[in-house]
Amino acid sequence: MPIFGRDHSTAGSSVSSRRSSDLSHSSAGSKKFGGHSSHTSVSSRAGSSSSGSRRRSFLHRTPEDPSIQSAREQVVRAETAEHEADRALIASRKAVKEAREHVKHLEREAAEEARLARIKQDQAKSISKRAKPLGREYT
Repeated sequence: MPIFGRDHSTAGSSVSSRRSSDLSHSSAGSKKFGGHSSHTSVSSRAGSSSSGSRRRSFLHRTPEDPSIQSAREQVVRAETAEHEADRALIASRKAVKEAREHVKHLEREAAEEARLARIKQDQAKSISKRAKPLGREYT
Protein backbone atom coordinates (compact mmCIF):
# COMPACT_ATOMS: atom_id res chain seq x y z
CA MET A 1 0.00 0.00 0.00
CA PRO A 2 1.26 3.51 -0.74
CA ILE A 3 2.48 5.72 2.08
CA PHE A 4 -0.28 8.36 1.90
CA GLY A 5 -2.97 6.17 0.44
CA ARG A 6 -2.46 7.17 -3.20
CA ASP A 7 -1.81 4.98 -6.15
CA HIS A 8 1.42 6.13 -7.89
CA SER A 9 0.20 5.33 -11.38
CA THR A 10 -2.85 7.63 -11.17
CA ALA A 11 -1.21 10.27 -8.98
CA GLY A 12 1.46 11.16 -11.55
CA SER A 13 -0.97 11.73 -14.38
CA SER A 14 -3.45 13.68 -12.26
CA VAL A 15 -0.71 15.96 -10.90
CA SER A 16 0.65 16.78 -14.35
CA SER A 17 -2.84 17.42 -15.76
CA ARG A 18 -3.68 19.60 -12.75
CA ARG A 19 -0.44 21.60 -13.24
CA SER A 20 -1.06 22.19 -16.92
CA SER A 21 -4.67 23.25 -16.27
CA ASP A 22 -3.54 25.56 -13.43
CA LEU A 23 -0.90 27.10 -15.64
CA SER A 24 -3.27 27.62 -18.54
CA HIS A 25 -5.82 29.31 -16.25
CA SER A 26 -3.23 31.53 -14.59
CA SER A 27 -1.63 32.52 -17.88
CA ALA A 28 -4.95 33.58 -19.38
CA GLY A 29 -5.42 36.25 -16.73
CA SER A 30 -1.83 37.43 -16.46
CA LYS A 31 -0.73 38.83 -19.80
CA LYS A 32 2.31 41.05 -20.10
CA PHE A 33 2.98 43.82 -22.59
CA GLY A 34 2.13 42.90 -26.13
CA GLY A 35 -0.46 40.31 -25.13
CA HIS A 36 2.00 37.45 -24.53
CA SER A 37 1.41 35.30 -21.50
CA SER A 38 3.97 35.22 -18.74
CA HIS A 39 3.61 31.46 -18.18
CA THR A 40 3.51 28.62 -20.63
CA SER A 41 2.31 25.13 -20.03
CA VAL A 42 4.74 22.33 -19.34
CA SER A 43 3.89 20.59 -22.58
CA SER A 44 4.41 23.71 -24.71
CA ARG A 45 7.76 24.38 -23.05
CA ALA A 46 9.05 20.92 -23.82
CA GLY A 47 7.84 21.04 -27.42
CA SER A 48 9.14 24.52 -28.20
CA SER A 49 12.65 23.93 -26.91
CA SER A 50 13.11 20.91 -29.15
CA SER A 51 11.61 22.51 -32.26
CA GLY A 52 13.67 25.71 -32.01
CA SER A 53 10.71 27.95 -32.90
CA ARG A 54 10.81 29.59 -29.51
CA ARG A 55 10.21 33.33 -29.57
CA ARG A 56 13.01 35.47 -28.23
CA SER A 57 12.23 38.65 -26.38
CA PHE A 58 14.01 41.90 -27.08
CA LEU A 59 16.38 41.45 -24.15
CA HIS A 60 17.15 37.82 -24.95
CA ARG A 61 18.23 38.08 -28.56
CA THR A 62 20.11 35.32 -30.25
CA PRO A 63 23.86 35.86 -30.40
CA GLU A 64 25.00 37.82 -33.44
CA ASP A 65 27.66 36.92 -35.90
CA PRO A 66 31.04 38.11 -34.53
CA SER A 67 31.79 40.16 -37.64
CA ILE A 68 28.46 41.98 -37.36
CA GLN A 69 29.01 42.59 -33.67
CA SER A 70 32.53 43.85 -34.37
CA ALA A 71 31.28 46.18 -37.10
CA ARG A 72 28.56 47.52 -34.80
CA GLU A 73 31.10 48.18 -32.05
CA GLN A 74 33.41 49.87 -34.54
CA VAL A 75 30.60 52.18 -35.66
CA VAL A 76 29.77 52.99 -32.04
CA ARG A 77 33.44 53.80 -31.35
CA ALA A 78 33.58 55.97 -34.49
CA GLU A 79 30.45 57.85 -33.42
CA THR A 80 31.90 58.38 -29.97
CA ALA A 81 35.17 59.62 -31.43
CA GLU A 82 33.28 61.97 -33.74
CA HIS A 83 31.32 63.43 -30.82
CA GLU A 84 34.53 63.87 -28.84
CA ALA A 85 36.16 65.54 -31.85
CA ASP A 86 33.18 67.90 -32.14
CA ARG A 87 33.51 68.80 -28.47
CA ALA A 88 37.27 69.31 -28.89
CA LEU A 89 36.68 71.54 -31.92
CA ILE A 90 34.18 73.65 -29.98
CA ALA A 91 36.60 73.89 -27.05
CA SER A 92 39.44 74.82 -29.41
CA ARG A 93 37.37 77.56 -31.05
CA LYS A 94 36.40 78.89 -27.62
CA ALA A 95 40.07 78.89 -26.53
CA VAL A 96 41.09 80.78 -29.70
CA LYS A 97 38.32 83.34 -29.16
CA GLU A 98 39.39 83.84 -25.53
CA ALA A 99 43.05 84.19 -26.57
CA ARG A 100 42.16 86.84 -29.17
CA GLU A 101 40.06 88.73 -26.63
CA HIS A 102 42.97 88.56 -24.17
CA VAL A 103 45.39 89.94 -26.79
CA LYS A 104 42.97 92.78 -27.62
CA HIS A 105 42.66 93.54 -23.91
CA LEU A 106 46.46 93.63 -23.58
CA GLU A 107 46.72 95.93 -26.62
CA ARG A 108 44.13 98.31 -25.13
CA GLU A 109 45.93 98.19 -21.80
CA ALA A 110 49.30 98.92 -23.46
CA ALA A 111 47.78 101.78 -25.47
CA GLU A 112 46.29 103.26 -22.29
CA GLU A 113 49.63 102.91 -20.48
CA ALA A 114 51.39 104.58 -23.43
CA ARG A 115 48.85 107.43 -23.37
CA LEU A 116 49.37 107.88 -19.63
CA ALA A 117 53.17 107.74 -20.15
CA ARG A 118 52.95 110.53 -22.78
CA ILE A 119 50.85 112.64 -20.43
CA LYS A 120 53.35 112.06 -17.64
CA GLN A 121 56.22 112.93 -19.99
CA ASP A 122 54.49 116.15 -21.04
CA GLN A 123 53.88 117.07 -17.41
CA ALA A 124 57.51 116.35 -16.53
CA LYS A 125 58.66 118.51 -19.46
CA SER A 126 56.49 121.43 -18.36
CA ILE A 127 57.76 121.15 -14.79
CA SER A 128 61.31 121.00 -16.10
CA LYS A 129 60.71 124.23 -18.07
CA ARG A 130 59.37 125.90 -14.96
CA ALA A 131 62.33 124.69 -12.91
CA LYS A 132 65.03 125.88 -15.38
CA PRO A 133 65.00 129.53 -14.43
CA LEU A 134 65.24 128.74 -10.76
CA GLY A 135 68.62 129.35 -9.23
CA ARG A 136 70.05 131.56 -12.05
CA GLU A 137 69.89 134.61 -9.97
CA TYR A 138 72.13 133.12 -7.36
CA THR A 139 74.90 131.90 -9.59
